[in-house]
Amino acid sequence: MIALRLVRLIETHSDQLARGLMEKLLRCERVADMRKVPAAELEQRVYEIYRNLSDWLLTKTDRDIERRYTAIGARRAAQGVALSNVLYAIVATKEHLWEFLGREGRVDRPVELFQELELFQLVDQFFDRALYFTACGYERARVAQAA
Repeated sequence: MIALRLVRLIETHSDQLARGLMEKLLRCERVADMRKVPAAELEQRVYEIYRNLSDWLLTKTDRDIERRYTAIGARRAAQGVALSNVLYAIVATKEHLWEFLGREGRVDRPVELFQELELFQLVDQFFDRALYFTACGYERARVAQAA
């Protein structure tokens, strides 16, 4: 069983996590194109990842992730955001989460360490799929725009 205590910690602090990430993204030149996305829309996407992390990790299927993230990729393409900026924003979302867990997620017992490792694997898997499907949606939208 994954470290549900850590997942709950993330979900409980989802507002704080989303705000902190938004501040980072607004200062980061690697995602300058993301400023084309309305701030409220971007913050909502980030918030929903953190707020619903247990759903994304435990109940959502690859098909669910594909539907959600191909749509996000297509939307960012339509907004004129460079693919590299979109992908970097997703990576920054994951890194921000790891930073938070490094500060707040203390492991007290050996069994918690194994649960934490399982959580890290599931989170990595989720974000890897999110990256892939975002790129797929983006590429499909660009092909459709060119036609």
